[in-house]
Amino acid sequence: MKLEKVIAVRTSKTIYRDGKYAIKVFDEGYSKADILNEALNIARVEETGLSIPGVEEVTKIDGKWAIVTDYAEGKTIAQLMAEDPDKKDEYLERFVDIQLEMHAKSAPMLNKLKDKMKRKISQTGLDATTRYELDSRLESMPKHNKLCHGDFNPTNVVISKDGESYSILDWAHATQGNASADAARTYLLFWLSGDIDSAEKYLNLFCKKSDTAKQYVQKWLPIVAASQSVKGKPEEKEFLMHWVNVVEYE
Repeated sequence: MKLEKVIAVRTSKTIYRDGKYAIKVFDEGYSKADILNEALNIARVEETGLSIPGVEEVTKIDGKWAIVTDYAEGKTIAQLMAEDPDKKDEYLERFVDIQLEMHAKSAPMLNKLKDKMKRKISQTGLDATTRYELDSRLESMPKHNKLCHGDFNPTNVVISKDGESYSILDWAHATQGNASADAARTYLLFWLSGDIDSAEKYLNLFCKKSDTAKQYVQKWLPIVAASQSVKGKPEEKEFLMHWVNVVEYE
């Protein structure tokens, strides 16, 4: 494996390309359990038949854990939007269509979204009253078993060079659960990137195409914002707390 061509740098990990493979190398000290869980997520999502880069190997390179997957040829939707702003709405529509194709799949061996959200709420450091309100809201939400990505944003969807096919990257946060929770997270990710116009267009498109009430997705926002705040990015925390604080008190 040659670690020469860097294609992306993320917090605590670097992604390289070696021919037809992508190699995600994790920093020393990164949780071994999380790395193995990510590889397992990919394998479980592969079984759904969804178009994703398959996992080829989990290994150690120079003492660091690495996941080797197929390399997805093409450009991300984020790149396409940046290169051709006039087509941004068209790309956004494709983005939503791909998300809905994903939500139509099920992967019954994946962790449950509700369990993950409950665990994250307990880790937020929020006061007991707010945690209780969030837990109560979470518990009241319908239980579904749709394939949820957990970080579905335009940098994680690659469109092939001919524009015909796509590939969805980064399955570290995959769960099975309610598609509207996944949509709420995507909406927040657009906000966090500073693209508020696309956030609103995205939510309108998702709700229209999935025949989902916008209020239903919005009801997930405090729960999703609380779980996102645990990621430990200080610059995001204050903003996310604003969403958490829209919890309605009786």
